[in-house]
Amino acid sequence: MSKIRIGIIGCGGIANGKHMPSLAKVHEAEMVAFCDIIVEKAEDAKRRYGSHEAAVYSNYHDMLRDPSIGVIHVCTPNDSHAEITIAALEAGKHVLCEKPMAKTAHDARRMLEVAKNTGKKLSIGYNNRFRADSRYLKDACAAGELGEIYFAKAHAIRRRAVPTWGVFLDEEKQGGGPLIDIGTHALDLALWMMDNYKPKVVLGRAYHKLAQTENAANAFGSWDPKQFTVEDSAFAMITMENGASIVLESSWALNTLEVDEAKVTLCGTKAGADMKKGLRINGEKNSRLYVNEIEMNAGGVAFYDGASEHPEELEMRTWIDAIIHDKEVLVTPEQALVVSEILEAVYESSRTGKAIYFD
Repeated sequence: MSKIRIGIIGCGGIANGKHMPSLAKVHEAEMVAFCDIIVEKAEDAKRRYGSHEAAVYSNYHDMLRDPSIGVIHVCTPNDSHAEITIAALEAGKHVLCEKPMAKTAHDARRMLEVAKNTGKKLSIGYNNRFRADSRYLKDACAAGELGEIYFAKAHAIRRRAVPTWGVFLDEEKQGGGPLIDIGTHALDLALWMMDNYKPKVVLGRAYHKLAQTENAANAFGSWDPKQFTVEDSAFAMITMENGASIVLESSWALNTLEVDEAKVTLCGTKAGADMKKGLRINGEKNSRLYVNEIEMNAGGVAFYDGASEHPEELEMRTWIDAIIHDKEVLVTPEQALVVSEILEAVYESSRTGKAIYFD
């Protein structure tokens, strides 16, 4: 069987940190083209992950004209996700786009519509679904072990870890700060665990407080307050059509010691669960309260003949497997669209001071 030929658009941090090293471990795939507006980045990616014959581009439209490329990975800033994804789908390529789906919900809806019209697969890079604890908890939820999940918390809290490189602090490029960057992962996990994608009303608030600090202590070096144009924290209450509630919390900089990222707390009629200190499931049995601490395999997820691999590697392997065997992708564009719609509602609620209702 010939290998799946992949083109990488955007050879920066997320491509180097996740996509390319993980794809390199998928035997059924090969990276044959690399594109970046800074062509030296694409050339460096080719040296490390491509063959001698791999192509290098500075314009992604040129890459999309190659009929031998079947899959495109979009690893660019948020404001170009929709433009590139739509062009790739219309060129007959399957697309894995990094999270969030798009800068705006309108653009995300456009992406979904084109995917439907072209019949090509589209998935979004919510890699935290592939963690061992996430997969275990999802199976428990799907089996009804927690009963009806009517309350959840989506955690994405950093004390001082503002990403000061690239365009993370640029609202025009990214559409927001920690809410759209890491809050999106936590919200995706909560909706996926609950299998609930019908929001009714969102009330939220985004803050720009600690962003104004000069010479701030920060894991990635102090930031320039003049360039920090996005929120430093954002919080929301989300009510779903069936009455369930989700509290969403996100921050890059916050005066707190309660630090958790890409984790959820779930409360159901039969049991509850949280990821705050490993994976714990709690409930009542035989008139006694119990807490079960679930031990996860260190360093990976058991997959394919018992081999252990990191979530990002499993994400890529599952994506390629869906293409080869024409299966539904694990992260569907319909699900990712709801995440984007809720995030946008939080920002709109913060701007207007009003609750945002969904039709």
